[in-house]
Amino acid sequence: MKPHHEHEFEAAPGLPEKLPAGERILWQGAPDAVSLGIHVFHVRALGGYFLAMLVLQALYLAGEPNGITLRPMLLSVGAASLALSLLATVAWLSARGTLYTITNRRVVMRIGIVLTITLNLPFKALASAAVRTYRDSSGDIVVDLAGDDRMGWAHLWPHARPWALRKPQPSLRCLRDVRQVAEVLQNAWAAAHPELNLARDQAAAAVEAKAPAAASIVRRHAVSA
Repeated sequence: MKPHHEHEFEAAPGLPEKLPAGERILWQGAPDAVSLGIHVFHVRALGGYFLAMLVLQALYLAGEPNGITLRPMLLSVGAASLALSLLATVAWLSARGTLYTITNRRVVMRIGIVLTITLNLPFKALASAAVRTYRDSSGDIVVDLAGDDRMGWAHLWPHARPWALRKPQPSLRCLRDVRQVAEVLQNAWAAAHPELNLARDQAAAAVEAKAPAAASIVRRHAVSA
């Protein structure tokens, strides 16, 4: 008897069906749970906020009898701990249920915690891709869909570029080896589109609100004759 696992109906891990002849997997991976908690669910930032609120509460209650001070402080600590624990758990579940795949023809994203969906993004459906790194060396790979193709932001989150609501962009979030993965995608893109000029662009001069610039790794445009 084969062992039971939660994605037992997949033809292969992360793939809804067997790869056709000539297609092969170049890379598979998942978000780093710690990085996802910090950069997507903002556990560290919220932890700092709760700590500041606890300090203010302690200063406000200073001078009160110990019995009056201890109870509200314990309630606040418990509420803050519960909130942070829930966010950290959701981040861990999101990372655990996600598997990104890059083949020589497409990007596949198996995402979801309770209800799993698989997104197939063939290279011909992508207009560009960019890598964005964080200070801890993890990072995201953001892909932009060509033409009028659209995906619901709510269906993608948290695997979507932050605040890109009008035109959601699928993203491979919080990869520890993001530079190596970006190189794999760039090489696969170049091999699949020899007729296109694919080049690295410099990081965009305009930096989004307190976020590192996204450096383009692949872009679609015709080669002049």
